[in-house]
Amino acid sequence: MKKVEAIIKPFLADDVREALGGIGISGMTVTEVKGFGRQKGHTELYRGAEYTVDFLPKVKLELILEDSQVGQCVDTIIQVARTGKLGDGKIFVSPVEKIVRIRTGEIDKDAI
Repeated sequence: MKKVEAIIKPFLADDVREALGGIGISGMTVTEVKGFGRQKGHTELYRGAEYTVDFLPKVKLELILEDSQVGQCVDTIIQVARTGKLGDGKIFVSPVEKIVRIRTGEIDKDAI
């Protein structure tokens, strides 16, 4: 089992969710996050005063998948979330040692 974390632009979150649903992936956690990488921040104007926004809004998707689903999931996220511009985001894949469904006590694959 693997955990796939994708940090993407907020306006693409619904499109990515729909695309993942189309390949049979339905469960995920979505969190609004802020951060920066190479994109850095940007300057905005508010009531005549200029200020720097260091942290940019992003959306973080977290999915737990069987190993066989990871490649197609990553490819789908890339295909839908790529704009070709700075700040498209990142995808992280890491191993998951154990999953337990709290309500039923199911473990690992049964708990996904």
